[in-house]
Amino acid sequence: MHPVQDTILTIGSLALAVALIPTVLGKQKPALSTSLLTAATLATFAAVYVSLHLLFSAAVTLFSAAVWLLLAAQKRRQH
Repeated sequence: MHPVQDTILTIGSLALAVALIPTVLGKQKPALSTSLLTAATLATFAAVYVSLHLLFSAAVTLFSAAVWLLLAAQKRRQH
C-alpha cells in the first residue's frame, strides 16, 4: 500500500470534483465530447489506481468520472 500517494491523489481528485459543482448547477455545460472523454479517462485512471492498490484514489476518481457523466447527460438534455 502507498498511503502517502493515495492521500495526495485522493485530495487532488476530490478538489477537482468539488470544483465541478458550479458547472453542475449552472446553465452552461461543457461540450458533450469533452465530458465523455474526461469521464472515460478518469475511469481508466481509477482502474490503474485499483491495480496499484490506491483504493481511496480510485473511489474518488470514479466519483469524478460520474460527475463528468452527469455533465454529459445535462448537456445532452439541453439539445
